[in-house]
Amino acid sequence: MSDSQKSLAVVLASGGMDSCVAGALARKTHHLALLHVDYHQRTAARERQAFEAIADCWGVEQRWIVTLEHFKTIGGSSLTDPGIEVSPANLQSKEIPSSYVPFRNAHLLSIAVSWAEVLGASEIFVGAVAEDSSGYPDCRREFYDAFEKTIELGTRPETHIRIITPVIGLRKWEIVRLGIELGAPLHLTWSCYKNCEEACGVCDSCVLRLRGFQQAGVEDPIPYMRRPAFAARVGSRFTA
Repeated sequence: MSDSQKSLAVVLASGGMDSCVAGALARKTHHLALLHVDYHQRTAARERQAFEAIADCWGVEQRWIVTLEHFKTIGGSSLTDPGIEVSPANLQSKEIPSSYVPFRNAHLLSIAVSWAEVLGASEIFVGAVAEDSSGYPDCRREFYDAFEKTIELGTRPETHIRIITPVIGLRKWEIVRLGIELGAPLHLTWSCYKNCEEACGVCDSCVLRLRGFQQAGVEDPIPYMRRPAFAARVGSRFTA
C-alpha cells in the first residue's frame, strides 16, 4: 500500500513488546500517531524511553505523552503503589495479580478516542493480549467491543472509531514470531514491572515474555537479572 493510500491510526504504545507488534502491523496500512501514557508506574521512565526509541525508529512525528496522577493517588496496584509488592509470576494462578491497575485501559482508551476524533483517525490500535496474559479483565475483546459502543454513543454522529486488537488472540511466542516477521524493533521494547536497568525475570510480564521468546526459539535481546527456562520450542517448525 502506498503512503498516499494510508489512513491515520492512533496506536496506544506502552513501550512494551505487544504494543510494538500491534504498531508494526498498523504501520503496514496506516500513518501512525503514537500515544503513550505515564501513569506513575514503577518503570515509567524506562517505558517512556522505549516508547521514544520506537517512535524514532519508525520516524513517527505525531506522538503524544500524557501523564496521569490519579492511579498513584488511589493506589490498589503494585505497579503504582510502593506499599504493594510486585508478586513473582505464577502462571498457574487463576487470580488477578497485584499488578492489575483498576480499570486502567478504559482511561487510556478515553484519551486515545479524544485524540483520534480530533485527528480524524478511524482506528485505534491496542496491543492487548487475552489468552496468554495475566488475566486482566480489561484485556478481553468483550471489553473492547463494549467500549466501541460507548464511542458510538459519546462522539459526534459522523465519528466512527474502531478499536483494533490485532494480537489479542495470539500466544506470546506467536507475537514474538510475528514481530520478527514484521521487522518490529523488539530490542527497543521494555516489559519488566520492577526494574529499569536489567529486567527482573521473575514478574508476570518478564516471565510471559521470556517464555514466549524461548518457545519461539529466539533469544530475547534485552538484559535480564535472571532467565528461567521454560517448555521446549513450539510452533510449525518445532515440537512442544
